[in-house]
Amino acid sequence: MKECGEKESVFLTCERNWVYFALIGVAGFWGAYTYLLRGNVFCNAQTGNVVLMGLALGAGQWRAALYYLVPISAYILGAFVSELAPNPIKHRFRVRWDTVLMLLEMLTVLCLGFVPLSAPEQIAQVVINFVASMQYNTFRQAQGIPVATTFATNHIRQIGIGLAKEIRHRHSSDKSHREKLTRHAQMLFFFAAGATAGSLCCHLWAEKGIWVTLVPLGVIFGALLYADLTTERALVEQKPAGH
Repeated sequence: MKECGEKESVFLTCERNWVYFALIGVAGFWGAYTYLLRGNVFCNAQTGNVVLMGLALGAGQWRAALYYLVPISAYILGAFVSELAPNPIKHRFRVRWDTVLMLLEMLTVLCLGFVPLSAPEQIAQVVINFVASMQYNTFRQAQGIPVATTFATNHIRQIGIGLAKEIRHRHSSDKSHREKLTRHAQMLFFFAAGATAGSLCCHLWAEKGIWVTLVPLGVIFGALLYADLTTERALVEQKPAGH
């Protein structure tokens, strides 16, 4: 028990597994929200937008093709901001960028709940693109294991890899791959759970259903802020793994 506690203590609060499970659950919820209510698109990643832009270009639909540069640019901007913001934030305010990002996400979710369904779909799409990009670029490793908190493709791939290793090492005492396999399976589960919750809440409360994600985001924000101001105050200069 002591060894386990000592091992876990090297990780910052912003690297804890439960934070990542909550974040990918929120991302799954947002995926359901944008697909059901904001134009039948998934805004957590940009593969679809790049493909749609290519289709529009191939069909000679120049205006439609140019539109896709808007969400793609919003995603680029999110990565740009989240890459430059951490040092100025922690040096000036003595709190981590991860904590500030949670506050920004909460404010974003609060505002989106007031945007009526009659408003242009692009408003919510671009906002989610921007915020999802910042989250993806900020939270990179859950207790030492690289994971994504905004989409599921890599988790599905890693589960396949883990199962292959399970067969390869079935007669070996080396079971080190199991921790990684389990982590990715857990991330996939919480993403699916978030999408399921998003579907239910959007059908019940329409655009205001997104406010449900204020709960997990608020819990994460409170935990990160407490750590910044108390238990991890002296570790503000320590970078989370993967940065």
